Amino acid sequence: MASRTDLRPIVKLRSTAGTGFTYVTRKNRRTTPDRLVLRKYDPVVRRHVEFKETR
Repeated sequence: MASRTDLRPIVKLRSTAGTGFTYVTRKNRRTTPDRLVLRKYDPVVRRHVEFKETR
């Protein structure tokens, strides 16, 4: 069971708009070893912004 959590760790995606809003997701370390950057909706500023991975 521990090997499964090591392969797909839970990561937080924090908004770059400075609102402090976060999404929580899992990522595959083999396919994306770098930090994740996704464009998602931030309800605080009511628009799509980039969310960057924080650990």
